Amino acid sequence: MKVFALKNCDTCRKARKEMDTAGVGYELVDVRADTLDTQDIAAIVDAVGYEKALNRRSTTWRALDDPAKTGLDNVKAVQLIEAHPTLLKRPAIMDGDTVTVGWDDTAKSTWL
Repeated sequence: MKVFALKNCDTCRKARKEMDTAGVGYELVDVRADTLDTQDIAAIVDAVGYEKALNRRSTTWRALDDPAKTGLDNVKAVQLIEAHPTLLKRPAIMDGDTVTVGWDDTAKSTWL
């Protein structure tokens, strides 16, 4: 299981703490410090769709020019996340074909 997160993100810290308490083992991938694998990004985007995979509330998203934000599809979203890893909504958790983004009730019931 891989958890794509930021070490200083409150939601990511909360998710990791709850997973640690539940004894769930995982590999932490820091989206800012570690290089993201294109196949992992594509698997996340394909599983949940680019609408859910992109963090449109981030300062990175707001800093993008309008052409980068238009004509989005899964392929363009993967390219944007490759170029700007903090655009990936976090935490993104992947284990095989099971993928969740964010830390809501659905993600909690899936992983805890």
